[in-house]
Amino acid sequence: MTERNDLRVAIAGLGSIGTKIATALDQGIEGLVLSAVAVRDPAKHRAFLDSLRRPPQVLPIGQLGEAADIVVECAPSNQLRAIVEPAVKRGKAAVVVSVGGLLDNFDLVDLARANGGRILVPTGALIGLDAVNAAAVGTIHSVRMVTRKPIDGLKGAPFIVANNIDIDKLSEPLKLFEGSAREAAKGFPANLNVAVALSLAGVGPDRTQVQIWADPTVTRNVHRIEVEADSARFSMAIENIPSENPKTGLITALSVIALLRKQRATLCVGT
Repeated sequence: MTERNDLRVAIAGLGSIGTKIATALDQGIEGLVLSAVAVRDPAKHRAFLDSLRRPPQVLPIGQLGEAADIVVECAPSNQLRAIVEPAVKRGKAAVVVSVGGLLDNFDLVDLARANGGRILVPTGALIGLDAVNAAAVGTIHSVRMVTRKPIDGLKGAPFIVANNIDIDKLSEPLKLFEGSAREAAKGFPANLNVAVALSLAGVGPDRTQVQIWADPTVTRNVHRIEVEADSARFSMAIENIPSENPKTGLITALSVIALLRKQRATLCVGT
């Protein structure tokens, strides 16, 4: 039964991330209810939706903001604006998973501010964004991230295609890219949301330095971050197990669920 003050949550996209979030909401998150979803092919997801205890409405993406207080974007990055803009225009919150796409649509932040909306970026497949956020209150001198991914997780990336790089027969690690988080997000839009989230927490997408390696010796998505700040020097490493989509870590969906839980939790841990 829906309580009057429950926050209504809508999900755009029911891929490997969206289905896990929908399932968690259906099983119960305090103070939240799954109200609507938007999918490209409703028939494809009918069996999943019918399996939920309280099947949500199926709506066009532009209408999710009418049916929810929080809209969760779990779609390809080229759909980000169509999902986020209608929500924040209505003063609602939008949880952005394809945060790399936010860099090309950063005016949405101003739009949200003007209309009382919010854009929430989950930690996703990273570790330690709390520490980076805290360090950024002071002065951060440098942020560097090195990402190593299995071959399957990098196939089809625009940077690899544009430069005609063959990664299929690699027998040892190959450095594909070194540059800013902004450039990395353009070249690897399905892989480097983590770098953009890190950059937004710290020194921005142009000062955050990124290396990307195709590594046939790893089976997990590996990220190592080094931060130099006036308050602390710290390094962090995480090895994420890929989800059904090899480009996405299993922990990404769990991070969104954790963020949603915080919206109405009595006890919140972490900044």
